[in-house]
Amino acid sequence: MTTVSTSLPATPGTKARLGALSLAAAGVVYGDIGTSPLYTLKECFNPSHGIEPNADNVLGIASMVVWALLLIVTLKYVVLLMRADNRGEGGILALLALALRSVGPGRAAAGPVMALGLIGAGLFFGDGMITPAVSVLSAIEGIEVLTPALSPVVVPLSLAVLIWLFLMQSRGSERVGRLFGPVMVVWFVTIGLLGLVQIFDNPAIVGAFDPRYAVTFLLDHGWIAFLTLGSVVLAVTGAEALYADMGHFGKVSIRLVWSVLVLPALLLNYLGQSALVLADPAAAQNPFYMLVPSWAVVPMVFLSTAAAVIASQAVISGVFSLSRQAMQLGYSPRLAIHHTSDEEEGQIYVPRANWGLMLGVVALVVGFQSSSGLATAYGIAVTGTMAATSILVMVVARTLWRWPLWLCVGLAGSCWRSISPSSPPI
Repeated sequence: MTTVSTSLPATPGTKARLGALSLAAAGVVYGDIGTSPLYTLKECFNPSHGIEPNADNVLGIASMVVWALLLIVTLKYVVLLMRADNRGEGGILALLALALRSVGPGRAAAGPVMALGLIGAGLFFGDGMITPAVSVLSAIEGIEVLTPALSPVVVPLSLAVLIWLFLMQSRGSERVGRLFGPVMVVWFVTIGLLGLVQIFDNPAIVGAFDPRYAVTFLLDHGWIAFLTLGSVVLAVTGAEALYADMGHFGKVSIRLVWSVLVLPALLLNYLGQSALVLADPAAAQNPFYMLVPSWAVVPMVFLSTAAAVIASQAVISGVFSLSRQAMQLGYSPRLAIHHTSDEEEGQIYVPRANWGLMLGVVALVVGFQSSSGLATAYGIAVTGTMAATSILVMVVARTLWRWPLWLCVGLAGSCWRSISPSSPPI
């Protein structure tokens, strides 16, 4: 089997290959984080928080969301953590292998490091079950916007979509990504343009790039601000799957799609939603759909549903990668692995992991019946994995990369958002 390097796409052939990988990455890697605008800002202004949608609060929350995307996703995951690969593979088990190698076998710190990595990996496998259930349920629940009479079909439709999604996995993540990629490109372009229109109408929202608004909000609201961070962290949901999927698509394609398409679209949409709330505080009830012209609401519901369904693919691919890494590191029994690409070694399909994951997801959907019922477990799995990753990367940065202690501590400080309490992602 040959592997194509995506580090320096200098020839027409490798450029074409990079383009195909980038399109697939848009559909597989960024589905989860790409659908966060559906609910993040709405949850930040949840009435239970008691945050009034006035100018100072809107700018403060918008600033926190902007800097969460820039610091946690861009700096921590896309720039730094993608340096921490284990033979091209990413994810918390790859990071654990690096941390154990840097600490040294038999050292007193090796036991706690291993325990932390395995706990984080277990939480990611839990995320692999919860995210598809939450994403698809919340997406299908959108049909209730059209008419509440369709409520009884939400669970059967969700089960049908999820089973179809798992049946598709044997075709390989790149083929699935080629199917999903164009849909997600349309999604990101659409949400970016919707936000841009509102930014033009109220350009004062661009001030959210000033981090002083975020700091002022935190200082002024105390405990309530800390609770609000539980909603802000929803904006970075999917970052861990981004790292775990590195072996499927390579660093270059993932970084390219993030910087050229995903990050600009997310920033424009979040700022556009915030600009709308600045102009009309009542829009805080559902700022995403309030961005949409009335004639386009129904098409947007269908596009949002498709995008939310695609969000499940990122964690499914990540579970396959982590399953293989667990076997390689001796933490899991041997399972059959099917390579689904002749050019990318990281693109794999693990049948038993796929079917086990499907059974778990089906059980969650049947047992909880709604996305709101899964919200707490979802938050624990996501934020717990991100916290474990933050600590492990600090160990790697200190012992392997030889970073100064003050810089390592600053890097681990990204945990403070990761471990904040989570709000329901709907």
